[in-house]
Amino acid sequence: VAKNNLKSMGNQEYTLSIFSENHIGILNQITIILTRRQINIESITASESAVKGVHILTLVVKTTSDMVRKVARQMEKLIDVLKVFVHTSEEIVYQEIALFKVSTKGLMSGNVIDSTVRTHHARILEVSPEFIVLEKTGHKAEIAVLLDELKPYGLLQYVRSGRVAITKQVRELNSYLKEMDEAHRLKPAEMDPGPRAPERLESGERTLGTVHQEAFGA
Repeated sequence: VAKNNLKSMGNQEYTLSIFSENHIGILNQITIILTRRQINIESITASESAVKGVHILTLVVKTTSDMVRKVARQMEKLIDVLKVFVHTSEEIVYQEIALFKVSTKGLMSGNVIDSTVRTHHARILEVSPEFIVLEKTGHKAEIAVLLDELKPYGLLQYVRSGRVAITKQVRELNSYLKEMDEAHRLKPAEMDPGPRAPERLESGERTLGTVHQEAFGA
């Protein structure tokens, strides 16, 4: 127990924004890196990004500053990963969404439903004689408060999404892609070890240059 307490000292919440091509197995490769370092994933989401053909995985982890940057560097060595950004909660704008299915009879008693919706800035998605579905968008702590408040009224189901995040930084992924592509093109000829047989690409596999061309038409 004491050893675990020492390990948790200095841990902080970090959000990893992992930009990659949407190939089968990428999530498994990422989780293996975290598992080897004994880092648990607090939440995870996946979606398309603003760059065509590039997807983003958003992971929330709790670890030290040194460790999170080590795993980020390891992830960037994966073939399908284009870039990994590491941010603290103060460096991003983020939200989570939760759905609550609550007994209609319980919520309709008194003025509970109106006060709950207004106080927590929630939304009513569906109403039936048996249940009411509420939606709450916000931070984890805000959702937890509403969860505790709804439990006495007959909470039937509850689900919370992973974090979705937008960075506050000025530079975006496309600027990094351009730099990486230019650096690849400007490699000195003398560094080339000589002619070699072209690498065979699997069906559907694309190079960094291909991603750049699709994203920017260049």
